[in-house]
Amino acid sequence: MSVLKRISQSYRVASTHSRLVSTQACGWMRQQLPEELGECYSERLSFDDDLMVVRSRYRPTRNLIEETVNPHNRHMLVITFGMQGDSGYKGADGAAVSFKAGFTTITSFQLSLGERCYEAGATVSQLRLLIGESMLNKYIGEQRTRQLLGNGNVRQLAFQKTTAASASHASALTHYLNQGVIGRLEMHIHTLSLLSEQLNLLSADTRPESLQFSANDIEKLDRARDIMIEQMDQPLTVTYLCAAVGLNEFKLKEGLHYRFNSTPHRMLHEIRMSKAYTLLESGCQVAQAAYQVGYKFPNNFSAAFTRFFGRPPKSVFGKRR
Repeated sequence: MSVLKRISQSYRVASTHSRLVSTQACGWMRQQLPEELGECYSERLSFDDDLMVVRSRYRPTRNLIEETVNPHNRHMLVITFGMQGDSGYKGADGAAVSFKAGFTTITSFQLSLGERCYEAGATVSQLRLLIGESMLNKYIGEQRTRQLLGNGNVRQLAFQKTTAASASHASALTHYLNQGVIGRLEMHIHTLSLLSEQLNLLSADTRPESLQFSANDIEKLDRARDIMIEQMDQPLTVTYLCAAVGLNEFKLKEGLHYRFNSTPHRMLHEIRMSKAYTLLESGCQVAQAAYQVGYKFPNNFSAAFTRFFGRPPKSVFGKRR
């Protein structure tokens, strides 16, 4: 059951409700609801008028409905990465959108008068990219931009599991914010990387028919990704994946590129690095994390981790076991 259906009696926060506004590290602008409503805030960083990243974290003390109004008054594409918890959006026009941890939701709108719904005591953390029309025109052309943005009403364009690559970039952006690191260039790179992957995934449906895969093929490709996640501690090979899911090597490689804009080696590496980061944050020792993601030798793991994240694994501090 979605949050939209579970919430009945709720405290309502109007769009004009007083919010504490402050400036954080790297130019992040923070808006926070009164403390008596719980830990409820959002932080926004603008790279320019048409590219913004927003991190929000809500843990209300009561069921909460927050009225929202689009402050930009122009067409926008919004890519939301669910980091923790679930929430929902109800539009004044009847549109309903759900946001879920581990999933990426893509919407477009111009006028977005509506309500965001949060459950009491539940933590909801999300990372959003807001992309304006002129930037989309620049990257994907005017015709494709018009197709995505539509007539201005709220439209849900995609809802799918967050890829390992996106999870890694989103974690890196969250790290910079949590640590107060002055790394605007790095954050911009991670933001554009997230945008690039999601636009590629959106455009997959418009590729020539000759490159399309059957529903059965898609299930096999998803299973190949799941095997990488479930067995990342094993010495996985392309040959093994092909045999496990019933695809030949050519179709597996082409399919992973079509479905996830990745290769078998890159996808497995991103999955391992993302899991390793999570393990280290939770307090796992470097050698333990290395073993759990398929590295026999901690030194090799440390070198790979440093190349991937630009920082050594020992710099990721968590609650030590």
